[in-house]
Amino acid sequence: MKIDVVKRAREVLNIEAAAIKNLKSRVGKNFVAALNLILKTKGRVVVSGMGKTGIIAQKFSATLASTGTPSLFLHTAEAIHGDLGKVTSEDVVIILSNSGATEEMKQLLPLLKKIGSKIIAFTGNTNSLLAKYSDVVLDISVEKEACPLGLAPTASTTAALAMADAVSVCLIELKGFKEKDFAFFHPGGALGRRLLLKVEDIMRKGRNNPVVREDKKVAEVLLRITQARAGSATVTDKKGRLKGIFTDGDLRRHLDTDKDLTRRRIKEVMTRHPVVVKKDMLAVEAMRILQQRKIDEVPVVDEKRRPVGLLDVQDLLRAGLV
Repeated sequence: MKIDVVKRAREVLNIEAAAIKNLKSRVGKNFVAALNLILKTKGRVVVSGMGKTGIIAQKFSATLASTGTPSLFLHTAEAIHGDLGKVTSEDVVIILSNSGATEEMKQLLPLLKKIGSKIIAFTGNTNSLLAKYSDVVLDISVEKEACPLGLAPTASTTAALAMADAVSVCLIELKGFKEKDFAFFHPGGALGRRLLLKVEDIMRKGRNNPVVREDKKVAEVLLRITQARAGSATVTDKKGRLKGIFTDGDLRRHLDTDKDLTRRRIKEVMTRHPVVVKKDMLAVEAMRILQQRKIDEVPVVDEKRRPVGLLDVQDLLRAGLV
């Protein structure tokens, strides 16, 4: 059978977009009540589902756990085969089920009530058994599935995911969850580096940070830069305060016009008032500064504008931030 796949794909997207759009009018007092239950719980948020909806439930639980709301996923079928022991009376249980009336649900719901857990339903059937047992019901029903047979969960799982994200994002803001908190739960990989790594962790210091007095001659400064295998030198006054920076770019600009360049005092040819960063700044913020100013090196200074390090774009590359 031949079909116009472009036309059909667009129809699927329209159906699923409509499913999400229709949720907006259902976000009201029940949505607020669900958030309040979660915020007040002394236990965890247990998210349960099975089949394709169960996959959405797993993602929902993972999002909650990574954004400051302790959570675990409980497969609805496995719950009645031993995993119900994970649930306590202090937990809030969120159950995702389009029909709200599976055989497993019939067995699970009375047991959750006996435990004493609060129940929040994400369901497409507000008259279902699940809805009747729940303390709060969120209506995620859809007009139709995108599946031509009306059988495979498509629009319904999209709606469930969107409502779950709405809950998760609101909790992030209500709890005042910040980037540093997010980083704590994501210490590994690029994400952790971007949110935790500071300039002082990767800056060049000691012998690798060429710092020279402003009365030094260019020849001496070039030797110091070469010994440090750097691309610039930071220039200070007698009190150790930052006065400028001398870079490869400064060298090239003066070579063509000044035959006596190497005998000049560095203060005569340096770049004054250079861009600087603080050592306690996030490395990713320093990276943005380098990119915006289109520079390769930047002095790192303390509160009194005394150089304590040098940050090079190569250091950011090695740290995996570029």
